[in-house]
Amino acid sequence: MVNQSVLKLAAEEIAQANLLVVLSGAGISKESGVPTFRDAQDGLWSRYDPQELATPAAFRRNPDLVWSWYMYRANLVSSAAPNPGHFALAELETVIPKIVILTQNVDGLHEQAGSNDIIELHGRLGRWKCFANCRGTPTVIDLAQIEYDAEHAPKCPYCTDRLRPDVVWFGEQLPTNALDRALEVAQQCDVMLVVGTSGVVEPAASLPQIARSAEAKVIEVNPEPSMITADANFFLQGKSGEILPALVEAVRAQA
Repeated sequence: MVNQSVLKLAAEEIAQANLLVVLSGAGISKESGVPTFRDAQDGLWSRYDPQELATPAAFRRNPDLVWSWYMYRANLVSSAAPNPGHFALAELETVIPKIVILTQNVDGLHEQAGSNDIIELHGRLGRWKCFANCRGTPTVIDLAQIEYDAEHAPKCPYCTDRLRPDVVWFGEQLPTNALDRALEVAQQCDVMLVVGTSGVVEPAASLPQIARSAEAKVIEVNPEPSMITADANFFLQGKSGEILPALVEAVRAQA
């Protein structure tokens, strides 16, 4: 059971915010049945280390293997739907003047739930691009316009290189535009709401510290304490699908 007094105090901060920034991680999507990065390693894929599949070097070494794994992951995600936590965040847009979602997730569930201003820090699963970005970064390719299968990485229709998922791999930098805007809103927000992230993966893990340094309040929603908890002003322990709807209700009560 979430601490109701802490919930009320957190709601008061959100209700007064002109800019609310939400940093979301794998936890909120896991409640929709989306397997975490490592949870996707079952069956045929259980013998592979995901960190050995999610690198540019791995793709150069065996593009068909990496392509097959990401097609498998994209198929898993395609059956997932937003949960009450996603919908609660979208509903907050009717209460708060401005909300920006910074998500480490690649499943598109925030968009499906109705959130409008979303910065995808790690890209989007199910979106594909030329490995060489031959026509600009990124050179996104619509698979509906080409012939392909789930086992062989197809060639870019503009050059001889292969297509890859439009996600950030180990050893790669976050998209410059996404990171620049994330840093900007982290410095400008009144409140940062951190949902379902462990606070381990950089540079996203540093965003709550940046917000705190700019005198924003940090509210964390997580089933268990994380690396961010010590820096949070308020910690609401539990599932985001349960806490976020209650938090929105409490925010509305402040209006």
